[in-house]
Amino acid sequence: MGMYQFFYKIKLFEYKIMHKDSMRLQIDNYRRKGAVIGENVRAFSPITAAEPYLLTIGNDVTISYGVVFLTHDNSVIKCKEKIGTDLVGRITIGNNCFIGCNTVFLPGTELADNIVVGAGSIVTKSFKESDVVIAGNPAKVIATTEDFFRKNKSYVFDFAPDNQRLSFQQRKELILSNDSKLLRK
Repeated sequence: MGMYQFFYKIKLFEYKIMHKDSMRLQIDNYRRKGAVIGENVRAFSPITAAEPYLLTIGNDVTISYGVVFLTHDNSVIKCKEKIGTDLVGRITIGNNCFIGCNTVFLPGTELADNIVVGAGSIVTKSFKESDVVIAGNPAKVIATTEDFFRKNKSYVFDFAPDNQRLSFQQRKELILSNDSKLLRK
């Protein structure tokens, strides 16, 4: 383990003990490993890949839990004709994107700006069109962001009024006092 990694782990432990948000520290660590990460990125899962220098993430992106970035694919090694071991590709996420829980990005994929990726999606190709919602396995366009907003606007809560995040108790009270806004499927 290198000296930087040693001090990073100590600092991360300190943040956890003091109940401080370690997201900034983690994002800086990913940048140090070569990932290009814009401003105001919120990452609730590790931004890791075997080749972090092949990741580019734009500004104002939210990455939910369990997201996986695969920058290489070793399956070609099982082909009859042995010409190499891996397929490798960059992954690029545009500005103002939301990446849903448990999404997987395959090598060589790219998202334009303003894309919402539904939970559990497998992104197998690039999406160059902005302002869309994609979902599925394989992911495909299922709506525009405008249609998505129009469909869901009566259910939206504001957990950060005036840019001040609500406490756990405040969120609980807000949610439980607005039963009509809860999603029902």
